[in-house]
Amino acid sequence: MTDKFKCPAGIRHWQDNPNEEQQLEGFEFSLLENCANAYRFTAVVSVEKITSIFTQFARFFTDDAFFILEYYPNESLHSRPSDDNKRPIPAVFYSPYLATDLIVTTALPYIDRMTHDGFVGFGIANNRLGLEFFYSEEKVLTFFTDNHLRLSHFLHKFQIKPNDNLVLPASFGHDHLSLIGLKNEQLPVPLQGLSKHELDPNIFCADIAKQLDMYQVEEGLSFFLTRKEQQQIETLIHTKLPEHELSEVEFGGLLLDWGDFVAECEHTFTGDLWEYKQGLIIRDMIQLVIEISPDPLANKIAEIVNEPDTKFKQILVDRRKRLDHPGEIKLQRNRFWYQGMVQNQGHDLRRDLIRQGWFNH
Repeated sequence: MTDKFKCPAGIRHWQDNPNEEQQLEGFEFSLLENCANAYRFTAVVSVEKITSIFTQFARFFTDDAFFILEYYPNESLHSRPSDDNKRPIPAVFYSPYLATDLIVTTALPYIDRMTHDGFVGFGIANNRLGLEFFYSEEKVLTFFTDNHLRLSHFLHKFQIKPNDNLVLPASFGHDHLSLIGLKNEQLPVPLQGLSKHELDPNIFCADIAKQLDMYQVEEGLSFFLTRKEQQQIETLIHTKLPEHELSEVEFGGLLLDWGDFVAECEHTFTGDLWEYKQGLIIRDMIQLVIEISPDPLANKIAEIVNEPDTKFKQILVDRRKRLDHPGEIKLQRNRFWYQGMVQNQGHDLRRDLIRQGWFNH
C-alpha cells in the first residue's frame, strides 16, 4: 500500500484543489543526459520521513561530503504564492568537504526547521562518489547516483515505491510559507516551543553556514561526472600530469572554478593580474585533461566547458594582444583565453595592466 503524501508546514495547497487527496508518495528515475550509467531520482516523500532518510543516506558517504543549503538571505519572506512571477532567486551555499559525521551532527538540530520552512532547501553530496541528496524548497527529494538498484532498495526501506504517475507538490496551486509567518498552533509539535528568532530562516540558516564554514556559489555549470569518469580522470592526471600545480585539486571543482571565474569576469573582475592569470591556468589544466583523455570523455568535458568558454570569448576585448602564459605547458589547441583581456576590469587588474604596458601597444 502506497502511503499518502503528508506535506510540510511551509507548503499550503489552495483549498480549491480537487485532486489534492490523490497525491501519494513515490519515486521515478531516468538516465542523465550524456551519462550512460548515472541516474536522477525524483521522490515525493512525507515530511516525517525526511530526517531518517537524510541520516541514513549520509551513511553512503563513509568518509567525507559537503553540505548544501539554499535559502533567501537578506529577504524577509513570510509567504509567497506559487504563481508569483516576481519571486526572488534563492542563494546557494556549499560547505567544504568535511567529515560526514560532523555534517550530520551539525544539521540535525535544524533539520525540522529546514524541512518545514517553505523557503529553505538542503542536501548532502560527494562529487567523487557521484552521489547527492537534495530536498528543495518545493519539498521534493532529488537524488543523483550511478547505482540505481541500491537507491531503489534504499527508498523501498521507507515504503517509497516506484510511481509512474508521480504527482509533485508543485503540481497544485500552493503558497510557500516561512515558519515565522505561522501561528504557534500551526507549527509542527517539535517546533512549537521555539521563538520567532529561532524560527527565522535568515538566522538559523546563517548559523548552519557559519558552523560548516559554508560559502555562496553562483548558479553556473550543471554537469554530472560519474564515479568511473572521475576515477579515469584522476588516474590520467596522476600518470601524465603529476607535477602540475593543480594535480591534487578535484577535477569537478576545477570545472566549477572556471565557470565561477567567467561569471566574475562578466560582471567585474575584482582581483589583480596574478589572480586573473590563476583563473586562466585553471582553463589550461582543463584543456590538458581534455587532450590526454580518450575521445568520449574528452568530448564530454569539452561540452561541459563550452558554455563558459563561449561567454568568455564574448567578453574579451583587445584580442590582437596576448597575455604571457606558462611556456612549459604544451597544448595542441590554441589557448583563446590568453588572447585579449576582459572588458570589465576592476581597479587592481587595470592598475597591473597599466604597469605592464598592456595599453601602450
